[in-house]
Amino acid sequence: MSQRRSPVAWLKWILLRIGLVLAVFWGGGIALFSVLPVPFSAVMVERQLSAIFSGDFHYLAHSDWVSMDEMTPWMGLAVIAAEDQKFPEHWGFDVSAIEKALAHNERNESRIRGASTLSQQTAKNLFLWDGRSWLRKGLEAGLTVGIETVWSKKRILTVYLNIAEFGDGIFGVEAAAQHYFHKPASKLTMSEAALLAAVLPNPIRYRADAPSGYVRSRQAWILRQMRQLGGEGFMTGNHLY
Repeated sequence: MSQRRSPVAWLKWILLRIGLVLAVFWGGGIALFSVLPVPFSAVMVERQLSAIFSGDFHYLAHSDWVSMDEMTPWMGLAVIAAEDQKFPEHWGFDVSAIEKALAHNERNESRIRGASTLSQQTAKNLFLWDGRSWLRKGLEAGLTVGIETVWSKKRILTVYLNIAEFGDGIFGVEAAAQHYFHKPASKLTMSEAALLAAVLPNPIRYRADAPSGYVRSRQAWILRQMRQLGGEGFMTGNHLY
């Protein structure tokens, strides 16, 4: 006669099954999106559902997929300069940046600094929810290892630029270029790319169509970093290909 499982055993059994389902789902997503365009991201779904539940039926999370060849090289360079200058070399995590962020956060609990790489941001935006928690960070780390293992750096950057949030309901560089500059992403100038990258830390608070003094100063800093990295040649060389 078999013994009845305790509530704790049942909980472990359920959590294990959920973990296996999520592993298969996320693993399949990593494999699938290594070659196929991403139709939408978890963050886009979260924003859309939040708008619906709050009664905002006019909100529409919008994105138009474009390949790297359909973007100006300035855009990739701008987000690398702004968000993750070690992106071409690291394996998904910037250890020195993480150590600095941890030291800063211990001294300034009210002003938390992040250290997420473009790879980590891509994993989070594509598969996970927004917000801060140790559970989400743990899942993000595992997914980051997955995409760094399966995808090329060029693919990670391509997906990131197609799902990054640039404003209220505006996702991806093509939608941002059309909305803010009335042109395709392939025609963005160096200055326009830097302006879009400048709002990425908080695209709801910082606006590309009405940039504050802070956004303008950040845009100028990004432009200086882009030039120091080597300008357009940085992207057209062998850094990501």
